[in-house]
Amino acid sequence: MPDRLLPLLTAAPQTGDALGQALGVGRVTVNTLARRLQESGVPVEVSRAGYALAAGTPAPQFVRAGGLLGAALRYRGTVTSTQDEARAWADEAPGGAPQGAVVVAERQTAGRGRRGRAWDTTHGTLVFSVLLRQGASGAPLTLPELALLPLAAGVATARAAGAGRLKWPNDLLTEDGRKLAGILLEADLRGEEARRAVLGIGINVSAAPPEAAHLREFRPDLTRAALLSGLLHELHTWLTAPAAEILVAWRAHNLTLGRAVRVQTPAGLLEGLATDLDPQGSLLVQTASGLRTISAGDVQLVGTLDGPAP
Repeated sequence: MPDRLLPLLTAAPQTGDALGQALGVGRVTVNTLARRLQESGVPVEVSRAGYALAAGTPAPQFVRAGGLLGAALRYRGTVTSTQDEARAWADEAPGGAPQGAVVVAERQTAGRGRRGRAWDTTHGTLVFSVLLRQGASGAPLTLPELALLPLAAGVATARAAGAGRLKWPNDLLTEDGRKLAGILLEADLRGEEARRAVLGIGINVSAAPPEAAHLREFRPDLTRAALLSGLLHELHTWLTAPAAEILVAWRAHNLTLGRAVRVQTPAGLLEGLATDLDPQGSLLVQTASGLRTISAGDVQLVGTLDGPAP
């Protein structure tokens, strides 16, 4: 299997003979395994000097865990989506993936954003999912905790990225409204608790779709491995932070509050001034008919009326 070769690859080329000796196979087999990894989407570099992974590849050997987050990490070339992979890993017998397990992939064939929107994962994107089986107390995640997770993840993403500001409830944008990153939370609910949740994050690191932005515009030397390591550390901090601290930090990074917004809710289109968040992380919008509270689960679209469209 080509996965046998992956853990041995480094950023510096190694000869086929050296890798073959470590695997107990010949150099022709090493070449075959390397080609198969390439075909799966893994950026293996093959040269006269040998075999290496492209610099900054977010494979386990190049990523530092943030506490439990990423202590178990699977790196893949091409998957349907990292959300699906994380959920399937959680269901594996015996026991499944542990709390904080991470799946990161080079490409998604069926990536999705909020409300089933397609999640574009062009080359140069960091895409990963984190499995959450419990809250900060060690007990199952409650509905109030779930509501704050995207905001906590947004704070962590903004801090690790070192650029951009947060659009409620789940995007990181440049000051001029171009998208840098998106966040997706999916939970398997059981009454007032979640059996588990899967938190997905996609970040444009060195390339971006038209009208979006990437982080190397602001941090030219940033690599995906370094970003993932830093982000796992920030997630470890913010996913277990008190609600009040999450809200304060989110407000400090936000691009939504104080702006006129248009919100499409199940009850219809709502327009007004985004004034604040309530203690549960819902958006408070002052409309002509009074103050409205909008939860993230109710929102289909948030757009600004007084600046570049997010």
